[in-house]
Amino acid sequence: MSAGRNRLTGVAGRIRDVDIALVRERSPIAEVIGEHIQLRNAGGGNLKGLCPFHDEKSPSFNVTPERGMYFCLAGETRVLTWNGVRPIAELAGGVHRVLAADGTWVDAPFKSFGVQRLMRLTISRNGQTKDVFATPEHRWFIRAGRRQDKRAEVTTEDLKPGQRLVTVFPGTRIKRTTPSPFGIAHGIIYGDGTRAGTGSRATLDSVKDAQLLKWFPQSYVTETRAAASGNRQLLVHHLPRFFKELPPLEESVPYLYGWLAGYLAADGHVAKDGTVMLHCADRATLEYVRAVCSRLGIGTYGITEQVRIGFAGREPSSLYRVHFVNDDLTEDAFLLDEHRTRFTGAAKAYARRGWVVKSVEETERLEEVFCATVDHGHAFVLEDNLLTGNCFGCSEGGDVITFVEKIEHLGFGEAVERLAQRAGIQLQYEQGGYVPRRDHGERARLVEAHKAAAEFYAAKLLGPDAAVGRRFLSERGFERADAETFGVGFAPAEWEALARHLMGRGFTADELIKGGLVKEGRRGPIDRFRGRLIWPIRDATGDVIGFGARKLLDSDDGPKYLNTPESPLYKKSQVLYGIDLAKREISKRAQAVIVEGYTDVMACHLAGVPTAVATCGTSFGEEHIKILRRFLLDQAEFRGEVIFTFDGDAAGQKAALRAFADEQKFVTQTYVAVQADGLDPCDLRVKQGDAAVRDLIASREPLFQFALRNTVARYDLRSNEGKIAALDAAAPIVAAIKDVGLRKRYAIDLDRWLGFMDERFVMQRIAEVGGAQRGRPQPVRRAAPLDPGVRVEAELLKLAVQRPALLGPRFDALDPQAFTAPDHVTLHQVIAAAGGTAAAGHGGREWVDRLLEHALDEAARVLVTRFAVEAIQADSHTEERYGAAMLAAIEAIAIDRAIAQVKSRIQRLNPVDEQQEYNRLFGELVALEQQRRVLRDRAAGS
Repeated sequence: MSAGRNRLTGVAGRIRDVDIALVRERSPIAEVIGEHIQLRNAGGGNLKGLCPFHDEKSPSFNVTPERGMYFCLAGETRVLTWNGVRPIAELAGGVHRVLAADGTWVDAPFKSFGVQRLMRLTISRNGQTKDVFATPEHRWFIRAGRRQDKRAEVTTEDLKPGQRLVTVFPGTRIKRTTPSPFGIAHGIIYGDGTRAGTGSRATLDSVKDAQLLKWFPQSYVTETRAAASGNRQLLVHHLPRFFKELPPLEESVPYLYGWLAGYLAADGHVAKDGTVMLHCADRATLEYVRAVCSRLGIGTYGITEQVRIGFAGREPSSLYRVHFVNDDLTEDAFLLDEHRTRFTGAAKAYARRGWVVKSVEETERLEEVFCATVDHGHAFVLEDNLLTGNCFGCSEGGDVITFVEKIEHLGFGEAVERLAQRAGIQLQYEQGGYVPRRDHGERARLVEAHKAAAEFYAAKLLGPDAAVGRRFLSERGFERADAETFGVGFAPAEWEALARHLMGRGFTADELIKGGLVKEGRRGPIDRFRGRLIWPIRDATGDVIGFGARKLLDSDDGPKYLNTPESPLYKKSQVLYGIDLAKREISKRAQAVIVEGYTDVMACHLAGVPTAVATCGTSFGEEHIKILRRFLLDQAEFRGEVIFTFDGDAAGQKAALRAFADEQKFVTQTYVAVQADGLDPCDLRVKQGDAAVRDLIASREPLFQFALRNTVARYDLRSNEGKIAALDAAAPIVAAIKDVGLRKRYAIDLDRWLGFMDERFVMQRIAEVGGAQRGRPQPVRRAAPLDPGVRVEAELLKLAVQRPALLGPRFDALDPQAFTAPDHVTLHQVIAAAGGTAAAGHGGREWVDRLLEHALDEAARVLVTRFAVEAIQADSHTEERYGAAMLAAIEAIAIDRAIAQVKSRIQRLNPVDEQQEYNRLFGELVALEQQRRVLRDRAAGS
């Protein structure tokens, strides 16, 4: 550490280096840390205990008194993530969604813990054996208790052969889910289909797969005979091309379950004993299947490999297989009668989900260790559903001053002063020489005055005059012990009760006025707070710096709430009520809950949400963010979440968005918890109990998602006009997101919620709004030459202006929405106003003059002139075929848009309640796919 940087107090001077050294010398690290945690002998003169910076049950916090240092160690493999199984080394340095100990998905940071010695842990399950390498101190969970229904924590070096490791599977999301028929069709084609021109085609066995035809209503079906086997086959034609591609993992649960059911019908196998499995020559496909199963809450037993001996002269090849946990499937997953009969008729033996320890061995491996820090349950799941503890290390380390900084959340200078006071050392300050801290004595006096005032108010709450205050607390569910915990007090109604008390303790009137405790009256100082319930407001170190007061009777004068005015101690924009009680839990849980009032903070803490804080007489702003950053930072990287509780009205959304307008890095971790009936946490606790408050916080959703969904919900999305209006209302919210990746992600979500199925259009709209918001000139609206669709529009319009006879009435029949570029829309309108290409004859100068006459402004006339002189990208002898190709291409693009709209409508249907509409739309989709194929063939042939 550099003393030049660290000894700055931030107030008046710097602590002398010699004093810092003296503080370290007289502050034995074991004694200081021992005041916070219990240490035991770890051998070699070292001590060990439970780390105070992260929750754990096995000690990992090491103290070396000889060196005056402390440190926290670490653990290792492939991890089950929301996006599939990933090598842990690839996850280091980022935050990823992983499976926690209770089967829920949580976000957790991954990082390196340096090079360490590793042991080999060999485990087995269902005949499979695997090795896992981990540090000797890494935590695992084994089954314990007489019925093996409990968990016990054991380190790698203490594991014994025969012990059963705990496994965790995702919570099910399919037990009450009906697979999407559209997803089923997709899965069948993916397994048993082929690409066919611009679409895809199913190839089904006429006997074995005949039952699958019902999933392709109104499709064109032919019959043929397979050359190899001679068996008859059914060919289902003109299906969507994307059916031969894997669906996005972000698809809905019914769609993914439908896809899995279709794929199982096509390529799956159900053995006579009911074992369900999938075979595939491509391991990556089965890795994707496992990722889908993780999303759906279906257990799998990993991927196994079988090597097939090839024909003479051909290399052996691999066939991969994945087994499913039967208990996690439903009958809906089986589309073939034979599969369903075997599945339902099998004797359901106990599903062996757990791994058994075979051996634990020392190794010579010294490698870099990576791990996650998961606050939710303090454990996460590796590949094959193996539960492992957090890596021991939280990477904390340093000397005695660093420890006090971390544990008390202080700056360096404050930590030195705290230790100096503990050791009885009088510090000297310097800044180009000795500079005494003149304000240090004043601050200390004001802090002492506030402490005495808090004690005075707390004592008065027990008196007879405070009965109305005690009744107020009781009606809100608070008992005497709760009031004592939060230091709640009562200000007597007399004019000078507090002033007399504090001046009797030696404080001057000037000090009390400067601190905001009293104010100047006509005959001397008078109490600022009278006849009110009082909450002491403390800073992060626990010093009382101000008070909040609520009037108890409507007949009393003054506002409902009255706070300490700005003073040398109290800056309302830099104060969070409850931060002294919440800071450690905020740091531990990486979460801060922002509520509106003092009683809401109390209610949250008492209900089991000890991370709640509140602003004091002002809205949440930048200075409050800085306070929370002290507790939500991990190695200079923000890692926590901030949850606002407020009503879901427009004013509340606007306030939350405004609070983080300049803190976009913070916004990515900002959430909203809204109580539907409008109750605040205090009232919610009174009416529905502690669990309701915890449920409210647990129901949080990302701030931007909340704002966007509420914005979109105000519009009728059944019409194009409603969709555009909703897009224009929501676009400014997305455009305000500074993180490019996050902005794109929400643009995609917005497109899905609106049902456009045209991400490029939505992103363009958002980009235009973003440019306007940032005061940039809007881009010139021209056809983008690199966009194939826009290029086709341009070529077709050049033909309409220069060679209209080649296009004739077919051009005039085009839907105006076939053109997307604004310039092209304008020119198409001019051509239509002039009578269309059917009335243009052979074109020439007379046709161009007529177009100029119908151009409404100079910009439109410039467009006509430009398209009249730009070269057509075809030779004169091929212009007729070129024109036909451009017409077919532009018609195909229009069909693409229609297909996207039908797909959007299909995916929003309930396939059970709206089966007739689903079948109709599926037939419409197949017809559109066939029409698109014809148009593309025509365009290519032309």
